[in-house]
Amino acid sequence: MTRIVISILLCISAFGVSDARDASVRRIFTQQNPCPAIGEPRGACPGWVVDHIVPLCAGGADTTDNMQWQTKEEALEKDKEEWRLCRELRKQRASEY
Repeated sequence: MTRIVISILLCISAFGVSDARDASVRRIFTQQNPCPAIGEPRGACPGWVVDHIVPLCAGGADTTDNMQWQTKEEALEKDKEEWRLCRELRKQRASEY
């Protein structure tokens, strides 16, 4: 890990926000909501990803009710906005301390 990545992780954890994901929660989600492309609860889901509705960096929970299937194209667009949001939230939290 580079120093920058370590610094970012330390900064995030210092402000009580975690981007930690639990693989078992994702597994439960996919069991309850099979892949839209192939209808299976396991394996690859071509063209689709599991996404957190409210990003973890913005206080979203790593729970099945905060997850959704999203096409890869939609995910790329949403990720751009989430990176901006998360960056702003980190700046705000840093200025509070």
